[in-house]
Amino acid sequence: MKIRFGVIGTNWITDHFIEAAREHQDFVLKAVFSRTEESGTAFAKKHGIEHVYSDVEAMMQSGHIDAVYIASPNSFHARYAIAAMQNGVHVLCEKPVASNKAELEQMIETAKQNKVLLMEAMKSTLMPGFSAIAENIERIGTVRRYFASYCQYSSRYDAYKAGNIMNAFKPEFSNGALVDIGVYCIYPAVVLFGRPKSVKAVGYMLESGVDGEGSVLLEYENMDAVIMFSKITNSQLPSEIQGEDGSIIIERMNEPVQISLKLRSGLTEDLTKPTVDRTMYYEAAEFIQLLQKGKLQSDINTHEASLITMEIMDEARRQIGLRYAADDK
Repeated sequence: MKIRFGVIGTNWITDHFIEAAREHQDFVLKAVFSRTEESGTAFAKKHGIEHVYSDVEAMMQSGHIDAVYIASPNSFHARYAIAAMQNGVHVLCEKPVASNKAELEQMIETAKQNKVLLMEAMKSTLMPGFSAIAENIERIGTVRRYFASYCQYSSRYDAYKAGNIMNAFKPEFSNGALVDIGVYCIYPAVVLFGRPKSVKAVGYMLESGVDGEGSVLLEYENMDAVIMFSKITNSQLPSEIQGEDGSIIIERMNEPVQISLKLRSGLTEDLTKPTVDRTMYYEAAEFIQLLQKGKLQSDINTHEASLITMEIMDEARRQIGLRYAADDK
């Protein structure tokens, strides 16, 4: 069964998604939505897309698409996803899936009412490397610490310092380091360990009103999760899950390809699995497979995992003083 997709968003992330998804034999790209017809037409020409829309409702009601991939600014995710689902269109939505938990709850309720698939496009938990982690975590004994670091100096930060504040650093678009970068560290912790007992957060706020970097500590019953994220510094640190009998080392938490196991016994084992170059393929493949099986949510990127992740980020934002316009709706 071929799945006809529309895309929302004409930036680089959508380019990458299309390139990756086209490696799947059942992906068919039919439509693009952009807030301006000019950018939509240019994007359609670049990717050979048949239908261009500047009215999101028109695209959802067109009958041209079965599903939509949403990569708009974060603040528009809920609005576009709900419009799609109310018209029976399935939704694959970029992370963070919403601005806050309240928006996500509304999205999930809309998905249930309309019996459509809603999935957060967190590729890392769907990659072969993450399955290697899950399959081998018992070998390191009782887990005592999860440490995840993702610090990547944003190419837009130089423009910010020069006085040109781009969308990535604007609170009105529900942006900042925590939700754009930190989510890559938080979401896998939730998939592996569930809801924490408590959340403690610190962060450095930029003058524009979003966070540039920060740290989050999640307390679990018998362990903790230490999370570091930044859009204004780089880090070469790997991530690590520490158990009483050994540890699993993940070279890049946002893209877990190279994974190794080190036990106290002295055993070292490479857990790396073959992985395609265009790693967004895995989110597209999961989504298409779910649709073909008639399932309404992923067994990995579940609604519950997205909700808990959003709860954590909402609480972290409260503690560091980061508010979005969406929080006041």
